[in-house]
Amino acid sequence: MAGSDSLLKRPTFASSDNSLAKFVARPVLRFIDREVAGGVLLLIATTAALVWVNSGWGDGYHSFWHTEIELAVGTWHLPHMSLEHFVNDALMALFFFVVGLEIKRELVTGDLRSFRAAALPAIGAVGGMVVPALLYFAFNTAGEASRGWGIPMATDIAFAVGIVALLGSRVSPKIKLFLLTLAIVDEIGAIAVIAI
Repeated sequence: MAGSDSLLKRPTFASSDNSLAKFVARPVLRFIDREVAGGVLLLIATTAALVWVNSGWGDGYHSFWHTEIELAVGTWHLPHMSLEHFVNDALMALFFFVVGLEIKRELVTGDLRSFRAAALPAIGAVGGMVVPALLYFAFNTAGEASRGWGIPMATDIAFAVGIVALLGSRVSPKIKLFLLTLAIVDEIGAIAVIAI
């Protein structure tokens, strides 16, 4: 074990006196270590994407997301897919898996153990699905558009998580849990409606 202890104490680039480490590496590592980092990066990426797609270079944005990629390890490989499909089908599945594990932990050992505690965000999510669908349907009662009522039901869970992270420690853990549970239940319900 002495060998592993000495490896942990070895100097790293970020802890060196190098000016690049002082002015770039350490601030970046401190930023990433903060809970707020995910929310800030999400807002920056969203703003950059909106500016890019609505600028004169919008075609480049679409070309970027339709770039064909292939992931292979030895003889195993995923089929060719666009970057857009990879994010939607692979990375978002991983994201939902991680968030689902967090909710499961709360249901089994956390604040959502009791039916009473889990009922409030679930009822809020149902309201968050029904009201947007009814509003959409009220304004689009005829024609092709009337069949799209299920689309506004979904909460964008990535933004919900990003905004909660952006608020950091200013929001109590119970409110964070409520918002995440509401977003997850809402997303599951919306996916079920769209799939059916």
